[in-house]
Amino acid sequence: MSSDDQPTTSAADALSIPRAIDNELTHVWMIRTFLKHADEAEEDEDLREVVRDLYDFILAVGPVNDEIDPKLYKKMAKKKLKRLRGATELYEAIQPEVSGHTNFVMAARSLRLAVDRIAALVQSPG
Repeated sequence: MSSDDQPTTSAADALSIPRAIDNELTHVWMIRTFLKHADEAEEDEDLREVVRDLYDFILAVGPVNDEIDPKLYKKMAKKKLKRLRGATELYEAIQPEVSGHTNFVMAARSLRLAVDRIAALVQSPG
């Protein structure tokens, strides 16, 4: 407690949510990279849209370092969450048509897990 009886928050505590989101984005990045370089992406506009939207979210929030403003980071993540969810839903819908290969199936599952965790973090208090 501080001298005025207000709880104090360390910089590390304030960065816990952005760092947790950033950790999940490592998975989103790998899925995006896999899809981007898949031969199927050359022929499928919807798949390219998924790749662009995943990149848009990653680029919008940027990397986490000690200088970021955790409130602004979370605000941007919240703003872009709809697009990230939309990309996930689109990929889940088109994945069976794109390819039934295990790599594509697992990419859909992995993306859903990461995005659900990101959504929970974005919507958490703090």
